[in-house]
Formats: sequence, C-alpha cells, structure tokens
Amino acid sequence: MTDFHEAAKGGLTSAQLEEVLRQVGAERYHNRHPFHHQMTAGALTKGQMQAWALNRYCYQAVIPRKDATIIARAEDPAFRAEWRKRVEDHDGDDGWNGGIAKWLKLATGLGLHAEMVKGERFALPATRFAVGAYLSFCASRSLLEAVASSLTELFSPVIIGERVPAILAKYDYVTRDTLAYFEKRPEQASRDSNFALAYVLSHADTPERQQAAIDALVFKCDVLWAMLDALMHAYGEPGHIPPGAFQPEAR
Repeated sequence: MTDFHEAAKGGLTSAQLEEVLRQVGAERYHNRHPFHHQMTAGALTKGQMQAWALNRYCYQAVIPRKDATIIARAEDPAFRAEWRKRVEDHDGDDGWNGGIAKWLKLATGLGLHAEMVKGERFALPATRFAVGAYLSFCASRSLLEAVASSLTELFSPVIIGERVPAILAKYDYVTRDTLAYFEKRPEQASRDSNFALAYVLSHADTPERQQAAIDALVFKCDVLWAMLDALMHAYGEPGHIPPGAFQPEAR
C-alpha cells in the first residue's frame, strides 16, 4: 500500500499529480471495502441493505450543503456557475426532485419509512460524525482542498458499474426503478470530476499545494471507508448496533 503523505515531495508535474490522485482511488476507494464485496456477491440480508441505504442517506443529504459551502467560498463567477450544477443535481428544482429524493426512493423501496430516513436520527453515530467531518473539512480548509476532496467522483462510475448490475441480479426485491438514483450519476460524476480535476491540476502549483490536494482526496476516501466500517461493525456478525440506531428486526 502506497504512503501518499510525502507523494509530492520535490514537486510533481501535472501528469504525475494526476497519476498520484488516480492511484489514491485505485488503492483507497471504497469499492475495495469488504462490505461492498458482500453487497455485490449477494451476501447481504435485507436488513443490512436497509441499514446501508439509511446511513448513506446522511451522506447524500449533506452533498448539496457541502457544495453550497464551496460555492460561497469561490470568488470566480465561472467557477460558481459550474459548481452549482452539483447542487441542482441533488436538490432538483424544488428540493425534492433531484438526487436526494431518488435516494429516499431507494430507501423506501427497500421497505424503510421516508420520515425515519429523512430524520437521520436512526443512523449510526459514526456515520453522522463522518459526514459532519466532511462538511467541516470543506468549510474550514482551503478551496483547493475542498475541491480536491470531491475527486472521489473520478471513481464513482466504477463502483456504480459494479453495484447496480449485482444488486439487480442478486436481490429479487430490488427493481431498476428502485435504483433510479444511479441512472444519471456516472454521467454527472464524470462531468463534475473532469472540472474538479482540471481545477486541481491548475491550482496545485507548488509541492505544498500538491500534497494538500493529495491529502484531501485521501481524507475523503477515509470518510467513505469509515462509513462502511461502521456498517460492518454494527450490522455484521455478531453485530454491535449502538443504542438508538436502526434495528432491522424491530421495524
């Protein structure tokens, strides 16, 4: 496993920086996580699938807030115009006809109550802490670091391509309509990551800024990994569900 913490020592060309960023995803993106492997193998119970959808909703719901925070920090109108597409993708025209609403449809399609999912209080504490850390990171670190942290979208078409066919093939209670959230995400993620990558390669123009961008992407991969760690700990065998969190058998 590569140690990325000194990857930019001495400085990198743009091509080298892009290679390092893509290597971060190859080694640390959460399609390598055992929980994802169990999902694509058809090994998760319906309760575990529900727990995944409920907890992931917390992350989906914070994305437009994170992106609005980034927009507020950007002085370039052209940057803001491009970045606000992300908010529109998730909020839609009225707040409830975009990606967040589609994720809620996924959760309710798995048998969860919409208000319970939207309330988020049955999510794991670790999920809420991870999501909050991501929002705080984008609000408190440099704009370059906030943008670089979004580069996990470079790799999301890969995980979607693994996840969707496997879920449809191996979980007979899931329909293509249930997974409507994923239909447009590869295209949106490619558009957004292309813009973000170009921004990072242009603005990470010193070894220090290059390292900050690399560290930001490592941090974001850690956030996504930690969320799946929490799910496995709580809902795996033997299972250690914390007080107040979703109980599949109690729904």
